[in-house]
Amino acid sequence: MISIIMPAYNAASTIETSIKSVTSQTYQAWELIIVDDCSVDSTREIAEAMSTLDSRIRLCINETNCGVAYSRNHGISQARGQWIAFLYCDDIWHDTKLEKQLHFMETTGAAISYTATTYINKEGTPSGYVLQAAPQLTYSGLLKRNLMSCSSVMVRRDVMIPFPISDKDLHEDYACWLTILRKTGCAHGLDEPLLIYRLAPSSKSGNRLRSAKMTCNTYRHVGYSCFFSLLLTVRYSLHSIPKRVRIKRGF
Repeated sequence: MISIIMPAYNAASTIETSIKSVTSQTYQAWELIIVDDCSVDSTREIAEAMSTLDSRIRLCINETNCGVAYSRNHGISQARGQWIAFLYCDDIWHDTKLEKQLHFMETTGAAISYTATTYINKEGTPSGYVLQAAPQLTYSGLLKRNLMSCSSVMVRRDVMIPFPISDKDLHEDYACWLTILRKTGCAHGLDEPLLIYRLAPSSKSGNRLRSAKMTCNTYRHVGYSCFFSLLLTVRYSLHSIPKRVRIKRGF
């Protein structure tokens, strides 16, 4: 079974579409663990309603607003599957995502994998740009830029459990992938755009200055000095410019 972790906060306008992209999967041996982080809109009610329609959907509720890292860790602690997959509450999967990715991982023997990504804006308009997945992504390659969109990642549960996601002021998923790749060697990339990533300008990564600070904190978190973390952040930012330009031109 694949355990899908979905943190959710004030996602009433998108979460139903995200959940339906799970229930429509061609691979059906999954459980969806939704962790509501004290939403103040109707996110929880939508999730509850959909869980009554499918017993594979479970809703967990944080007692206080704890953030996305805590919510993901909470979901992982409840997971019963051999595999862990992540889907954010405004992203969308193609209906063959789980089937193709699981087959890919079993064929390659990968402990962690990710897929290519396409993009839509807040209104759902698609960009023609595709962020491709490298066949094998090493630690040094990931250090240059993060190709692993969190909602495209699948990882063996026994590999994920020793590396809880950090709740510090950093790119928590990026820090986690770096830590895992440092131990496992590489991630395998399935170069098919099976994830549709919704761009949200108000997100943490949408604010350029805050994102750069978080990137620097990520490098500090995985063990680099302040000075070297700054150099790595500059390199990361330079690699990110062409991606942002191509996404924008794709609309």
